[in-house]
Amino acid sequence: MTTTAADSAASAGGEERSQASEPAAAAAPTEHTGHGYAKQKDQHLKRLRRIEGQIRGLQRMVEEDVYCIDILTQVSASTKALQSFALQLLEEHLRHCVAAAAVKGGEEVDAKVAEATAAIARLLRT
Repeated sequence: MTTTAADSAASAGGEERSQASEPAAAAAPTEHTGHGYAKQKDQHLKRLRRIEGQIRGLQRMVEEDVYCIDILTQVSASTKALQSFALQLLEEHLRHCVAAAAVKGGEEVDAKVAEATAAIARLLRT
């Protein structure tokens, strides 16, 4: 289930991110205490499942020949839900991953800031 929601989120952004696209400094082994979202993982999964349900609802609406404007209203709600999720995930990344890199200093902080900036740019394009 989660894969479907993640795939939807990736295709909504129009890009898929691979390990190879990460900066070399970020790919180097470091002490990592988990991702910023780890403490709220269950809540995030629940939220993504709800968004997945919205997308399935869109499919049903099209299958049932629902009025165009009603479908567009649901598309807007689904898009807003994904954007809200992305912003929350970005905030957690900044508070956890970027802040930890800032404490360490050096090239790692530059790499994390560049990575976050690129993620923000992708969000702004959507």
